Amino acid sequence: MSKLKIAIQKSGRLNEDSLKLLKSCGISFNNGKDQLKVEVENFPLEILYLRNSDIPQYLEDGTADIAIVGENLLIEKQKKVEVILPLGFSKCRVSLAVPKEVKTDDLAYFQGKRIATSYPVTLGNYLQKNNISAEIHTISGSVEIAPNIGLADGICDIVSSGSTLFKNGLRETQVILKSQAVLVRSKLLNNEKLAILERLVFRMKAVLKAKNSKYILMNVKNENIEAVSNLLPVLKSPTILPLAEPGWSSLHSVINENQFWEVIDELKLAGAEDILIVPIDKMVV
Repeated sequence: MSKLKIAIQKSGRLNEDSLKLLKSCGISFNNGKDQLKVEVENFPLEILYLRNSDIPQYLEDGTADIAIVGENLLIEKQKKVEVILPLGFSKCRVSLAVPKEVKTDDLAYFQGKRIATSYPVTLGNYLQKNNISAEIHTISGSVEIAPNIGLADGICDIVSSGSTLFKNGLRETQVILKSQAVLVRSKLLNNEKLAILERLVFRMKAVLKAKNSKYILMNVKNENIEAVSNLLPVLKSPTILPLAEPGWSSLHSVINENQFWEVIDELKLAGAEDILIVPIDKMVV
């Protein structure tokens, strides 16, 4: 039987989040130290641990069937692969930054300046689109030190919290693009591997849907059930169970965690009491 080959980052945050997602999908494997290839025990899947920057090329060649990578890498490498599913983790942005003593945030600051980056294609396209002519210095590694050693007047790099910029006396001025981890596939998959991919995507969607959803339970007087139900954005309709105390019911539903905080006060005003929020492990819809 064919096995689907998934490429993930060898090390780093994207590696950890990718493995966590696979395990949440019921994928069992031994993650041995320094292994480059791991066989999955209970699903037709093989995990390839690759250098992050090499993954798009392996996908395009068909050496890897699918991969978990950052959107920013796909944009930079410009490879012919297909995005299947946004995964919602490893969020970051590719931004321009300048020394903190530079007072302007205007993009025009970079006109005629030197910019150090590991993303020359992304940066070049952005500058061209905005009619800015600048000298791009392509470097790998610690891009943020370039202004301090006189190599550049600013940088273009990945930003998550901004702490690395702050430590190096830099500040963010322009966001070029926002990125997150995505599941992508090679365009060379046969029908057998596409069927396996469909099964894996089904599992991932169940995990991701549950991640941002919560099971909500509350006690409501029967005359207030309709008012409370109308406040809840639910999958279909809430489950209502009678309580031992006459005139009261327990109302059960699923709600997005962010939406809950938006309606909590309204729920209480409408008569909801003893509200409980319970995490959901998986959610199949």
